[in-house]
Amino acid sequence: MRTRTTHSIVRVLRPSRQVRNRISALIFTLTLLPPAVLCSAQQDAAIIQRSVEAIARDWTAAPDYDYFERDREPGGGSKTFEDLMIFSSPYQRLVAVNGKPLSREQQAKEQRKLNATIVQRRNESERARAERIAKYEKDRNRDHLLMEQLTKAFDFALVGEQELESYKVYVLKATPRADYQPPNMEAEALRGMQGKLCIDKKTFQWVKVEAQVIRPVSIEGFLAEVEPGTRFELEKMPVDDGIWLPKHYAMKSNARVLFFFGHKSQEEESYYGYRKLVPRE
Repeated sequence: MRTRTTHSIVRVLRPSRQVRNRISALIFTLTLLPPAVLCSAQQDAAIIQRSVEAIARDWTAAPDYDYFERDREPGGGSKTFEDLMIFSSPYQRLVAVNGKPLSREQQAKEQRKLNATIVQRRNESERARAERIAKYEKDRNRDHLLMEQLTKAFDFALVGEQELESYKVYVLKATPRADYQPPNMEAEALRGMQGKLCIDKKTFQWVKVEAQVIRPVSIEGFLAEVEPGTRFELEKMPVDDGIWLPKHYAMKSNARVLFFFGHKSQEEESYYGYRKLVPRE
């Protein structure tokens, strides 16, 4: 769950890393949104309210946890990071490559980088700290806007119940509303997606989310779009009393930049070892 930034792609002749990350960030954002859209005449009011409350607690609590993240790379290898919140914004420390811990020399190098970041953030000016935190909060605020838009963008229908792993879940199908009018370009993405939610019957937490793009979704204004064929899934797990956070995320994207240059990519990330962060203030 790295912090991702948006950059212009006007001057590139192929999908840049920033564009690929922006596409991934947008798709990932959609997996973290609460199912407030369950509100309909056919849905049980208790399921609606309990589910919204559970996801809202997770959303609020997420920045209070450090954790480990294992990213699978295109060639089949992997990198494992320790994701830390340091003075109110994230930092990643590399801890393993291809499942093997770093050498003593590499560990020392990563520790020096971490120590330098802690010192730098501790001693930064009030203005610099405010700007750094504002950048991180900007992403969360953007996600909140998408969260609010879900109540207008989707219809959810309860299609059954089943057992998933050790959980008994409600299964709901999400379909975009034809009359939805998005307020900005990012919310435009909601018009092109459909999915399925598996919600734990006991805790009303999300156990698994699956979604796919069913029609082109514009990214970066009119410069790029995510096309049909893009799919993702997210699995969550309990990490604390009443708090569930991501366990596994996989995404296969099909994108086109400047409506001409095609690009396909895959991502797979696993998360584990959640723990309440240690205050460094």
